[in-house]
Amino acid sequence: MEDTAHNADRFANHLASQLRTAGLSDQAIKAAWPSWWSDELASEPSGRAELRFALARRLGISPKSLSGDRVEFIWTKNAKIKNGANEDAANERILVAFAYAIGRTMTSATATPQDLNGLTPLKIRHVILKDRPFVDLRGILAFYWAVGIPVVHLRVFPLPTKSLHAMAVTVGSRPAVFLARDSNYPAPTAFTLAHELGHIVLGHVARSSALIELEDHVSIRTFDEQELAANRFARTLLTANEQPKIETNLNDFNASTLAKTLLKASEQYKIEPGTLALLLADDSSARERSMAALKFIYRTPGPMWREVNAIAKRELDWDALTHDEVDFALKVLGDC
Repeated sequence: MEDTAHNADRFANHLASQLRTAGLSDQAIKAAWPSWWSDELASEPSGRAELRFALARRLGISPKSLSGDRVEFIWTKNAKIKNGANEDAANERILVAFAYAIGRTMTSATATPQDLNGLTPLKIRHVILKDRPFVDLRGILAFYWAVGIPVVHLRVFPLPTKSLHAMAVTVGSRPAVFLARDSNYPAPTAFTLAHELGHIVLGHVARSSALIELEDHVSIRTFDEQELAANRFARTLLTANEQPKIETNLNDFNASTLAKTLLKASEQYKIEPGTLALLLADDSSARERSMAALKFIYRTPGPMWREVNAIAKRELDWDALTHDEVDFALKVLGDC
């Protein structure tokens, strides 16, 4: 019995070491490790093969490579890196493979996506405004799920160092969006999702491809045409104007009075007040004061990932997934 346990530990440690050497984080390895693994299974070739297959499927790895000396990630082609310095090629492979593995699970548990051809930011804005006073985070999330695009905030990150803002992937022809950087206020997350939706609707994420966003993209000051287009899309969706001009003398306001002014303006212009603060911060030299207004606009700030993933938990068709897929998906979503 002791020999069995020792051999099981040695096998598991070797496999974990392989994954760690390939660049995966301990967090991702732990989350991917199936709950059904046992010492008894380690003593059987079929049990060891099943473990390799389960880990490979969850992490986007070639199962065969886990029997050799070099881990090979799959789904590495057609990836685009945006808004940052060149990412290490190995890290890119890990990010894309991980996103595809999760995307495959999430899209298989999401309603068949609707045709997005012909959609414009103003048309989407019109749809959202039927039920809401302005386009906000909840309205954008509702639209995503209504058209069959899952949105998940990753609570398990594949790299030891977190260098990702958001990612849009297509598994075959089915898109999914993953967030990685959190906010305590809805407006920044809403802008990110509006931006990613722009990439999808505008066709920037081709079939079986991924678009990786390393940095925040509220600012429209960039030479990347796709980023410019996605930002214009986001601003139009959120405000009805691709380059809204917010004119006010910030010297007349502190953070509290600015928040009151933005709350009042939001009713008039049908623009979420946090979005107004966000755009004002980007378009002016008084960024600190504009961002400070967010704490007065949102009286009860909190991590937005919980809201994003709570909606995902409600929307996903859990019966469409295997027990293993459910186990890993819940780990990715976290305790929300």
